[in-house]
Amino acid sequence: MKLDRKEILKALETITIAGEGKNMVESGAVANVITFGDEVVVDLLLHTPAMHIKKRAEDDIKKTILELVSPEAKVKVNIKVETPEKNEIKGRAIPGIKNIIAVASGKGGVGKSTVTANLAVTLAKMGFAVGVLDADIYGPSMPIMFDVENEKPISITVDGKSKMKPVVSYEIKILSIGFFTAPSQAVIWRGPMAAKALNQMIFDADWGELDFMLIDLPPGTGDIHLSIMQSLPITGAVVVSTPQAVALADAKKGVSMFMQDNINVPVLGIIENMAYFTPEELPDNKYYIFGQEGAKNLAEDLNVPFLGEVPIVQSIREAGDYGRPAALQTASAIETVFEEITRNVVQETVNRNESLPATEAIKITTMAGCSAVKKN
Repeated sequence: MKLDRKEILKALETITIAGEGKNMVESGAVANVITFGDEVVVDLLLHTPAMHIKKRAEDDIKKTILELVSPEAKVKVNIKVETPEKNEIKGRAIPGIKNIIAVASGKGGVGKSTVTANLAVTLAKMGFAVGVLDADIYGPSMPIMFDVENEKPISITVDGKSKMKPVVSYEIKILSIGFFTAPSQAVIWRGPMAAKALNQMIFDADWGELDFMLIDLPPGTGDIHLSIMQSLPITGAVVVSTPQAVALADAKKGVSMFMQDNINVPVLGIIENMAYFTPEELPDNKYYIFGQEGAKNLAEDLNVPFLGEVPIVQSIREAGDYGRPAALQTASAIETVFEEITRNVVQETVNRNESLPATEAIKITTMAGCSAVKKN
């Protein structure tokens, strides 16, 4: 049996690499195809070193050739990665902080801040040094969730400079605009004022040594998000959504924002919150109030990791309101849920750091960061 090179190329035209609009032949990803009888070698050139994208491309090539060309073909795929040079500026890293994780959502009300708080305490229980920056300027939640509403950061001197000392609760270092305003006071600021306040909390604070800084972003995709990504080299982003179709549509936009070429922040994965309801008296029953596995299916469609699901449990809400995150409840089902999700976040961070270069802060000029602007 002799394989036809043209037939193989035609089959490869049916495959699209994640993150690219064109098929792998049209995009130039297929550098070469060589056939020897029933053997075929495909040389593939990718522009992203992400392991899951490389593995999926290899699996798709083998499966497609076996299905569309010959089930007896012996397929070998050689993958070479060439990362394009970026015309971006290096962000001002915060000394001592190893990983900066942005926690985002496409819309409000999906429990993003609750997930952030529980991720933070779970990371701390695992032995990591953790900080939380509450970047939700207009609706800061962290002071309530960590029971530090009445606390105020104090000023200390570090290397001759005045710095803010973050408030510490449950071994988590926290800064929030909520510490500087009255609980009933609305923050009515334009974008530049909010960005300046965030920069002060980022760079004028004594964060010390941290393994993880979690940034609780506001809902949506807007000015605060761009300000954060211009200021900091974000290690990766976690997107929170409910299974509901309306929330998923906005979560998809959130993922898309980070994946834009001019932003290029790795998406560590999607967390599905309010996945199902289990009554305490019927522990084996699951009621999918907002739909079933919507965020999990979205993660598969977007080719990003699914980090886990959080059920609707009354104690999670109560714990957040009382200022003691639910993941602190030892030997509970909620503790187990957040431990599994947090382990996945840590693993995806490790994978990202092993396979990708350090993230750079983005350089956005004029309207370059606006997804609505069409590029010529």
